[in-house]
Amino acid sequence: MHWSPPVRRRKPRYPQPLSHWATASSAARAPATTSRSSTSTGWPRASPAGRHPNSNAYFCHRSANASLQQATLPGIQDRYNLACSGGRPADFAQPSSARDKGRTVAAQLDQLRAVAQTHDIDLVLVGLGSNNSQFTFGDVAEKCANRFIADAWTGWWEFWAYLNGPVPQAPCAAGDLATQAQFDAATAETVAAIRQLLTTLDQVDADHQHRVVFQDYTNPLPLDLDPSYWEADGRQDDRDKFRDLGALRYAAGCPIHRASLSAGHLFSQGLGTLVQNVRNTVAAEFPSDDLVFLDVQHAFDGARLCEHPGSPANALATPIRLQDGPSGTFVTSLSGKDKLDIQRIANTCVSYFQTCQESWHPTAAGQAVLAKCLAGASATAARAVTCARRPDGTITTS
Repeated sequence: MHWSPPVRRRKPRYPQPLSHWATASSAARAPATTSRSSTSTGWPRASPAGRHPNSNAYFCHRSANASLQQATLPGIQDRYNLACSGGRPADFAQPSSARDKGRTVAAQLDQLRAVAQTHDIDLVLVGLGSNNSQFTFGDVAEKCANRFIADAWTGWWEFWAYLNGPVPQAPCAAGDLATQAQFDAATAETVAAIRQLLTTLDQVDADHQHRVVFQDYTNPLPLDLDPSYWEADGRQDDRDKFRDLGALRYAAGCPIHRASLSAGHLFSQGLGTLVQNVRNTVAAEFPSDDLVFLDVQHAFDGARLCEHPGSPANALATPIRLQDGPSGTFVTSLSGKDKLDIQRIANTCVSYFQTCQESWHPTAAGQAVLAKCLAGASATAARAVTCARRPDGTITTS
């Protein structure tokens, strides 16, 4: 068997998810030479959603800007991005197309075996936690954003006829996003998939020298919005109907109730705990394996959407962006639109969920930050690494 110099491979990322509002990175076969180029993780507008079925592997949304591609990894010459939007633990061992909204890509472990036929695998990045059979980042983001938009444009007495029926207008609470029972089930499901990954790596890596980095999730939103996004036309988001404020926050990339933000961060913390628990569980079962937990929950501190004036241009995450039909052209402003306009635009995200799937994911600059986090995790002797952004923009790993 021919082995080329060290290769590095990045495994699926289960967040971010996802279904309607966001996308996650997860499984799919794509060498770096075929990775998609873009200024962010968003899809190329030259090929709009209406031309492809949801199952198409095109929607794996791989980018040449992914952290895997940007990280400084001495000694590693070839990199393979096997990520695919919306990937779940089950996609490790079976094709993504076997489930709802899956892509026409091979099982992740089959893709890994293919890489190992010609390369010595030295580093594997696994982003996990936020996509599983219990919950997905996209569904969570969609739920809270839709509640805000519905609250902003319709009164409590009006019917809001989304394709899937009326949408609640109250801010999200922690229990709306994931219960402890769901976290427990998601943890068990993910542990089972990671066992399969580690077993496969031990089988296919000839020298048995490889590090696996388990990365958790980076929340795109701050603990609270900058005061410049609190009020518009004399109205805040704790009253009924506030269209100008809704348009202001949508333009800035953060259509969300302020009261939903704390629930979102509790959800993020729960994902971090899930990932660390998964790493610790499999580390006990595979004591000779080199397994590192990478905490990136503070990697975007001070540069989240609507954390400062000037969002989304100064943020490390992409704004929520919708399309008015599967045109490939994003709607950047909701100013002046009535509730029927909003209904039509929001329903596009339901009918063609990939039209808004890149929302609230890292930009190219955000991926560059995560690349620094990965570089730190690849070089450390520690088994747990925290990556954080200082106020001056410096990225530290410890």
